[in-house]
Amino acid sequence: MSRTRLWTNRYDGVRSRVRLWMSEHRWFAAVFAFGALLRLVAMLGYRPALWFPDTYTYVVTALVPRPDLVRPAGYSMFLRLFEPLHSFAFVAFVQHLLGLATAAMVYAAALRLRAPRWAATAAAAPVLLDAYQVELEHLLVSDTLFMFLVTAAVCLGLKRAPGWRTGIVAGLLVAAATLTRSVGLPLFVVLGLWLLVRRAPGAAAMDPRREVRARAVRAGVMLAAAAIPVIAYGGWFYATYQRIGIVGANGVFLYARTMSFADCSVMRPPPDTAVLCDPRPPELRPPSQEYIWAADSPLVVLPGITFSEDNDDRAGRFATLAIRSQPGDYLASMMSELARTFSWGRPVYPDQEIYDYYEFPEKTPGPPGRYPAQVGRERAMQYEQGPIETRVVEPFAWTLRAYQDVARLPGAVLLVVLLAPPVVAGVRVAGVRVARARPWRAGPGGYREPGRALRAAGEWAWVLPWATAWMLLIMPPAVAEFDYRYVLPAVPPAFLAAALAVRGRVQASGNAPAPGDELGSR
Repeated sequence: MSRTRLWTNRYDGVRSRVRLWMSEHRWFAAVFAFGALLRLVAMLGYRPALWFPDTYTYVVTALVPRPDLVRPAGYSMFLRLFEPLHSFAFVAFVQHLLGLATAAMVYAAALRLRAPRWAATAAAAPVLLDAYQVELEHLLVSDTLFMFLVTAAVCLGLKRAPGWRTGIVAGLLVAAATLTRSVGLPLFVVLGLWLLVRRAPGAAAMDPRREVRARAVRAGVMLAAAAIPVIAYGGWFYATYQRIGIVGANGVFLYARTMSFADCSVMRPPPDTAVLCDPRPPELRPPSQEYIWAADSPLVVLPGITFSEDNDDRAGRFATLAIRSQPGDYLASMMSELARTFSWGRPVYPDQEIYDYYEFPEKTPGPPGRYPAQVGRERAMQYEQGPIETRVVEPFAWTLRAYQDVARLPGAVLLVVLLAPPVVAGVRVAGVRVARARPWRAGPGGYREPGRALRAAGEWAWVLPWATAWMLLIMPPAVAEFDYRYVLPAVPPAFLAAALAVRGRVQASGNAPAPGDELGSR
């Protein structure tokens, strides 16, 4: 056979497989293509990218490698990877690819665990179609990278009967996510517990004690793989600042969080922390972030930089005392912030300036107002080796602004999606619709108790993405403040959990369970 004929046959084979895939996955392919088109329009309409006040700090750390006191340097190292290209447009392009890849991972994971194709497509659709998601990917901030890393770790944890090698890769992804945004730290616990309860490879042929040891080893390997890079980064941070941790602002942000309710007449703080009190009643105080950045903040007016070790320690002691003295007020304040996630509308919060950064602008945004951002702007021009102002190009920009007016995920829908998996699981456990479901059949002539049948049907696969989504939503209101961009990384795992809950319903209706997909209980 000639070489030309050989290549022709290979091309025909690839074309046939592509056609078959497109036929089987046509709905996802259509949604994916539209999502890719939206991102192309964003690249054409806003060049080279969109800016946020935090962007400039990330760029400074990328060009002058040094741990930042406020944010881990993971995203800065991501920017440094592309610095030789001198193109923020290319960075935005890569972030759009990460958004598309996140949707593809959600779809693939849902199908792998036998969710219906319509459910898998619906799970991937918010990432692909939400205008605010596209805008976030075009912003030079860490959230898109963080979302991709978290989703990758979750999808890997859902692998059938994951082994210790899976634990290593998942641990490295968790470490990368944590060093991108420190809110990823609780993933150590979430993923570690999940790997501890998932069945080990070959569990059916193992002695129960040996299988438990295998699960413990897998979880331990994951934790070690996650901990080593974070500890190494902590060593770099200590060598730079002689402070323990990966950031030096935990106390400051928690102080700002507590200022929405802290009452010094109840707390009775000692003199060194009493200087941080605000005599105004909570309802007359500004948003929490103002206690970090405003020039008249009780913390900012103290000697030294806001994030000095002394100021961070003092702010942390004040916040701890406020939470101990007013636990009910803290919980109420946190729940009030969390509730903003689930509103149907999108009210302005925390202020108009920050809110506007999440909207596609009509004209070129003005220069940054904060001094650190002004310094970072010079570094950004060095990175780009040219002007960095966003150019608004019509009619592409107008198209996105019009699309953003109508295409977004309401918070109330996200709440329904998050409530669906435990409700469906509760219905199953309660035995509702048992007569139709037939989940107990073990084979000819044999039956099992309902609990084992539900486990064998993989009903609990939704727990990992569901717990991850709630963790991502709860942590910011608990330790800092609600922000719209903090919600979007929780959307892929939330919708994946819902798709897997639907998958559990289908399995319980009589389909064979996926091999090796059971939880650890026997």
